[in-house]
Amino acid sequence: MKDQKVHDGHHELWGHFHWLTVLAQQGSYTAAAARLGVSKAAMSQRMAELERMAGVALVQRTTRSVRLTEAGQRLVDDTRASFDHIAQSFAQVRDAAGAPRGLLRVTAPVALARQQLVPHLAGFLREYPEVRLELDLSDRLSSLATEGFDLAIRHTAAPPDTHVAWTLCKTQSVLVATRAYLRRHGTPAAPGDLAQHNCLHYPRSQDTPVWTLEPAGAVATAAAERIAVRVSGSLAANNSEALRDAALTGLGIALLPDFSAQASLQAGKLVRVLPGWRPVGPYAGQIYAIRPYSAHVPRAVTALVAYLREALAQGFDVGA
Repeated sequence: MKDQKVHDGHHELWGHFHWLTVLAQQGSYTAAAARLGVSKAAMSQRMAELERMAGVALVQRTTRSVRLTEAGQRLVDDTRASFDHIAQSFAQVRDAAGAPRGLLRVTAPVALARQQLVPHLAGFLREYPEVRLELDLSDRLSSLATEGFDLAIRHTAAPPDTHVAWTLCKTQSVLVATRAYLRRHGTPAAPGDLAQHNCLHYPRSQDTPVWTLEPAGAVATAAAERIAVRVSGSLAANNSEALRDAALTGLGIALLPDFSAQASLQAGKLVRVLPGWRPVGPYAGQIYAIRPYSAHVPRAVTALVAYLREALAQGFDVGA
């Protein structure tokens, strides 16, 4: 009878083991509780129960985060693969049961998400009513596996080799300003003229910013006639929306990705500067949907990728 009670107790611990694995991934009780959809108090209670039954400390608590003890880490390492297999098997069974469904956690850059992704998501959710989306807007490059994201939208030149990447669309960089600014300070006729203007730029390093341009009709090769111009300006910002909004005040000439400039250009609030020249290198030329490689991709993920590829297929029209 005693052996039966111990055996039953082990069955009760499977949920505790899973919660410990999530805690190890998230790094804090608050984040782990949010990921599991439970209270922080419930999370703490489960871990205390697991430690009591194990007879050894599994978690080291600090004011800001938690770390696993050696025993806790060993337990997570030994059980994680099993839980991943269970989750994958369940996802396959669920996906085979019908339409795409379930929670999708997606991370995307702030400006791209606000201006181009969010307007399309309502249509996607109407088409797939059993899917729920949790959208994380951040310019920080998140770890998909560690932070529990199903998909990342990235504006990048080189997606990681360890991940599956779907191309959503091409993108380009443009120079923009208000007509009022250009009336006051003159319209650049050639790339070298930018050196005399207030240039609003993305801070890539502590060095003096350099904008490189090539003729818009040139083939993108090393042989293209490129001109590098050292520019300066009163504002640098690591967000293209901020640079666009500063340009809209008439502060200067901004270098933006087309998806940030599109609406203001179409509304006539901004105009292209040096439209016969193409900025090279400041922003990547592709937008991707990325997820870690796995044998099974949830149908909700493939449905969202397909929807966004169709919605963004034409890229972002910024005129000539």
